[in-house]
Amino acid sequence: MSDISVHSNTATRRLIAVLCCTVVAMLLGVGPTSADAGVGDVIQQTQPKIVKIYGAGGFGGLEAYQSGFLISAEGHILTSFSYVLDTDYISVTLDDGRKFDAKLLGADPRLEVAVLKIEAEGLPHFDLDEAAEVGGGTRVLAFSNAFGVAMGNEPATVQHGVVSVKADLAAKRGVFDTPYRGPVYVLDAMTNNPGATGGALVARDGRCLAMLGKELKNSTNDTWLNYAVPIAELRGSVDDILQGKLTAKIEDREAKKPARSLELASLGIVLVPDIVSRTPPYVDEVRPGSPAEKSGIAADDLIVLMGDRLVQSCKILVGELEYVDFEDSIKLSVLRGGELIEFVLRADIQDDGGQQ
Repeated sequence: MSDISVHSNTATRRLIAVLCCTVVAMLLGVGPTSADAGVGDVIQQTQPKIVKIYGAGGFGGLEAYQSGFLISAEGHILTSFSYVLDTDYISVTLDDGRKFDAKLLGADPRLEVAVLKIEAEGLPHFDLDEAAEVGGGTRVLAFSNAFGVAMGNEPATVQHGVVSVKADLAAKRGVFDTPYRGPVYVLDAMTNNPGATGGALVARDGRCLAMLGKELKNSTNDTWLNYAVPIAELRGSVDDILQGKLTAKIEDREAKKPARSLELASLGIVLVPDIVSRTPPYVDEVRPGSPAEKSGIAADDLIVLMGDRLVQSCKILVGELEYVDFEDSIKLSVLRGGELIEFVLRADIQDDGGQQ
């Protein structure tokens, strides 16, 4: 991926860059040129649409916070699907300092996008139908809670930058640890810092362009990619989530359970021990000769989707299977080494009605 600009990673340089870019962006509102004259207004109008998200931390001191932005007056929030959301206790802080409990409506692990919901009304927000698409050389603003600087009603970090190029993240498979393989805006600014994922990339006229991606390091040269995923790539999944697809959990099902439900054992899948409330559904073992082994599922795969249902824990996966007939096939999507792989499985049925 030699055509994509990346930046070396040192904590000091990245923090200084964020602070400097923030100051520059704020000053542009009183700059001498007519093109910059309205940037200050755009920043003021955008800040109320940006939210700070707090949830689960990770191993090795991973941050328990990230960014997001409002996409409806009723409290729908677009953000990045990450380990921060892997908890039943997600909180959101608005620009004015108000704090809300948030519910994960759903997510698409293929795009690493998620939608949250808070109980509020009349909120300023981006209209995704008005999102713009731009090309290389476009000057942009990036809004996020980089480094977790904002805790309450403090404004989000604002960085001024330029879209270097719109390029395909799949240019070289395995270079970046992400399942996303579509186009991104590569940015000439150090935007992808701790806590920035899920933030908004905005045009200088205030229209939303993209969602800031995660911190990604190039595995071949240990440099970092600063990028954002265009709204056009995310809109379909967002619509699916809002329509009840790719949901995180099915509540109050109307469907009845079949006389005999499908079980993981009949597929030859053994999950890791379910010892905490939200144990991720990692495959611990695949039984020899089983449908899972024949399909290619392997130990250490993380099951993230069953059909179009998001499964965040062993308990949820087992519960979803209770509504699947033993004789029906299912599609499982797993994460393996940063790649999302789909498998279709069906239990082996013997003539006597037993299972292999």
